[in-house]
Amino acid sequence: MIRTTILAFIYFLSYVVSYAQNLVISDNKRYLVQADKKPFFYLGDTAWELFHRLKREEAAEYLENRANKGFTVIQAVILAELDGLNTPNPYGEKPLINNDVTKPNEGYFKYVDEVIDKANGLGLFIGLLPTWGDKVNPKWGGGPIVFTPLNARQYGLFLGKRYKDKKIIWILGGDRNPDHPRQDSIWREMAAGIKEGDKGKNLITYHPTGPDNSANFYHNEPWMDFNLIQSGHYKRNIPNDSMVSENYRLVPVKPTIDAEPRYEDHPINWNTSNGYFDEFDVRQAFYQSMLSGSCGHTYGHHAVWQMYDTGRNPIAWPRVPWKQALDFPGALQMGLGRKVFESRPWQLLVPDQSLLVTENYAPINRAKASLAANKSFAFVYIPTGIKTIVNTDKLSGKELAGYWFNPRTGETISLGTMTKQSTLSFDPPGDYGRGNDWLLIIEDASAKFGKLKVR
Repeated sequence: MIRTTILAFIYFLSYVVSYAQNLVISDNKRYLVQADKKPFFYLGDTAWELFHRLKREEAAEYLENRANKGFTVIQAVILAELDGLNTPNPYGEKPLINNDVTKPNEGYFKYVDEVIDKANGLGLFIGLLPTWGDKVNPKWGGGPIVFTPLNARQYGLFLGKRYKDKKIIWILGGDRNPDHPRQDSIWREMAAGIKEGDKGKNLITYHPTGPDNSANFYHNEPWMDFNLIQSGHYKRNIPNDSMVSENYRLVPVKPTIDAEPRYEDHPINWNTSNGYFDEFDVRQAFYQSMLSGSCGHTYGHHAVWQMYDTGRNPIAWPRVPWKQALDFPGALQMGLGRKVFESRPWQLLVPDQSLLVTENYAPINRAKASLAANKSFAFVYIPTGIKTIVNTDKLSGKELAGYWFNPRTGETISLGTMTKQSTLSFDPPGDYGRGNDWLLIIEDASAKFGKLKVR
């Protein structure tokens, strides 16, 4: 009797622990929270080929690197893009038997389980894509098409049951829009299968083609928990903030995130003659998105998403192997960005461009501002070090404290205490120019947030 009671208690504890793993939407519907209502900062990395191309030792190296840098979500695909059905993983396993969605290969899925468990053990959620979009929509990619509405539901049910107790965020779509009613039915049925399988325990979103927005297809669907945009890789100074802002205004209110912005070291518009995106492009996308109301942000490196290495066919001219790419500056700077937001109650921030008295609307100079709902602090991102006048009268308190935060290094410069006026002018350190970006933090001195320290 005692033994039975103990076992029952252990089972209950395991249930509580597993349940506590899951994320939910905040009460105000703007961001993600953990079961204890603690805000969850979605800082993602695109590792699309993680399950397909890496050995377990390599997967562990990758995941530990990302956890140490402050990432919280790893976006990876079960039925991968790069011939994921017919080219086996490093252990000789293909995901499906005879490419039949109703016949998953247990050997392949046991390895997926192992990698997910490793990530979860490091505190990382997996943004899990059941399939890349070429298995549904043949617009481009190798396919083959293997889904029907019927087997999509069966596959979703299988996945939902298998991973209901893991730290999972479901991401449907796989870089593909539903261009035909049949494709739309496949995604809807897959979502229904997942919901049935995991009893609604894990959030679901949708990954569209870039530049596009899941809200254009599924915003009003009850299974769609938050919106995902792909601002894409087609040019510099992409206005991803405008896409986030559009979603921020939608009713019903749902969180939104740019989960595939321009990747570090990706050829601009897939053409090497245009040059490559660099760490400034990455930072600009992050801060402009966050200060437009995003619930987090995703980083990507062109070599990492495909796990490029010597001996592998490169996709769109990666310049370094994935292991070398892990420590490119943009990845570290994303972690610094998360830290500076979490140094203050960032979930209170509301986009507010009226904080900026004057704006320079040239794309590269586009500053973004956000004010806490209780008016206790404000964040202003200045991409090029241009002098900026702020309507500080919008903040509470008679005395203000201010800081410059360097997004490149994580260093902070105190501006001391200032008497609040209707407007104040702020001149960032350094010379005007691309890459001299700064985050200005202004706060009610009486709020006593404490000294800003990120590194």
